[in-house]
Amino acid sequence: MDHQPVLADAVVELLLPALEHGGVFVDATLGRGGHALRILEAAPEATLVGIDRDPVALESSRANLAAHSERVRLVRDNFSELASVLERLGVAQVRGVLLDLGVSSPQLDEPHRGFSFRVPGPLDMRMDPLRDLSADTVVNGYAEPELRRVIHRYGEERFAGRIARAIVRARPVSDTAELAEIVREAIPAPTRRTGPHPARRTFQAIRIEVNDELGSLQKGLPAAVDALEPGGRVVVLAYHSLEDRIVKRFFVDQASGCVCPPSFPVCTCGAEAKLRILTRRPATPSAQEIEANPRASAAKLRAAERLEPASVAPLEEKRSA
Repeated sequence: MDHQPVLADAVVELLLPALEHGGVFVDATLGRGGHALRILEAAPEATLVGIDRDPVALESSRANLAAHSERVRLVRDNFSELASVLERLGVAQVRGVLLDLGVSSPQLDEPHRGFSFRVPGPLDMRMDPLRDLSADTVVNGYAEPELRRVIHRYGEERFAGRIARAIVRARPVSDTAELAEIVREAIPAPTRRTGPHPARRTFQAIRIEVNDELGSLQKGLPAAVDALEPGGRVVVLAYHSLEDRIVKRFFVDQASGCVCPPSFPVCTCGAEAKLRILTRRPATPSAQEIEANPRASAAKLRAAERLEPASVAPLEEKRSA
């Protein structure tokens, strides 16, 4: 396997304590199986449920994990459907869940998938080729206000209005190379002379819209926590601020417990903390890893551990702040 998974050592270090005595772990965004292979090697008694919506990725991971095939079950699905996947497999609870978000390097490197602004390809960007919505629908079919909303919200692009107008004027846009040039020309020249490729944010935004990536994350995170046994761990790798913000807020909320006003002498809400946060600050790749794999530079890793349920009591005194 020539592709090196991002922050692989940190992922294994965080998941291994939950898996040292075996149990099921879920790689819910399996990709080519790089992280899963490292975990299977480090935890020889553990078994894997690998989920991915990309059939090409699943076939590659099947080959890459062949040495451990007796401990591996692969499922084609979106990680947002984690609960139903585990129910179909008859798995009640798991010891670990890994979410490695965003687009994979192999997907970026395959021009016919249409993810890259660097090489010509069709306006596709679907992680699941059976999905109805494609980049072509967004680029050539969305009304200008909706296209502007997508580019601004998911790309955090300050020139979203200019870019949306330029795309609408140029329709029909034929491929990724033409789209990248339209975006580049729409951005003021002084801005596009420095920094990353001018089309990067717009391509990111369209990809997120096509694959409903943030919606999947907002559904998949609670499903992952609900699937964990006490002591089980969830590890998430995010690659842009929108993803990382969702993960951070979710972990904080799940680790907070009681939400009664401070003036209440006793807890009446009944809310319990479900998680203990393991990474107060997100782990990031070293300079050496970034040099070897520049696409890892934006990665942020956060992890949390499922807590034992609190003992049931009608009212508990709130601890002083």
